[in-house]
Amino acid sequence: MNHAFRPARDFHMAAVNAGRVLAFHKDRVVVKATRASAVLPGPDELSSAGLAAHTRLRLGTLQGQAYSGWALSHEPDLPEGYTLAGLRSLFGGMDEADFQMAGYALQLLNWVADNRFCGRCGTAMNLEEGDRALVCEACRHTIYPRISPAIIVAITAGKRLLLARSGRFPSKRMFSVIAGYVEPGETLEDCVRREIREEVGLTVRHIRYFGSQAWPFSGSLMVGFTAEHAGGQIQVDGEEILQADWFAPDRLPEIPGKISIARQLIDWFVDNH
Repeated sequence: MNHAFRPARDFHMAAVNAGRVLAFHKDRVVVKATRASAVLPGPDELSSAGLAAHTRLRLGTLQGQAYSGWALSHEPDLPEGYTLAGLRSLFGGMDEADFQMAGYALQLLNWVADNRFCGRCGTAMNLEEGDRALVCEACRHTIYPRISPAIIVAITAGKRLLLARSGRFPSKRMFSVIAGYVEPGETLEDCVRREIREEVGLTVRHIRYFGSQAWPFSGSLMVGFTAEHAGGQIQVDGEEILQADWFAPDRLPEIPGKISIARQLIDWFVDNH
């Protein structure tokens, strides 16, 4: 998140009547389409359109602009000029700050929806005043927003980059770098080694931190690394990975779009090899 982000003290909406609204129905957000870009509506615009929300969260401010997140009760009948759009389709087509806050809002709204009842006693959970948390009124069990850490790694062998194809990719021709979720009790570096060994049968050395990216589509924090091939021959697991190979920078297959840290890692390889 941008360094100018100021999270709300708590998520309660009582005093919030201005700013920009991220109104979601499932994983799509209401935007107003203009010739230049997609624009977020204000609360008055949504209220006048008769949109009902079962959850409203005060999110905070980014670059001095206040934001709130709404979970709509049903798929809305939007007035002319408005539409529901998925976040992936909005990358590069809306204000960068709005896009960052949209990812934040989606994760928090999903967190509230997934924790409506206490996992210990079954009582309804409520937003806590003065804290960014959900609390059970019966047993006081408290839940804070959580993310799922995952590693993503660019493996090089000289002037070649390892790219792999997963059956979950949107295109059967798309290849990307290796990624996977961190297991409980596992360090990030150990996760890098394990995922590479499990998915493509290789060992690596010189694991170095590259950067990170919040990934709202799966509620993850993607932690990027680079590593060098140390040994082994490619042996795909046939489950997570269906195909993998080494590629020169001028012979790349179809790769992910610029929205992702996967593409940043691949671009790093191309620029430096």
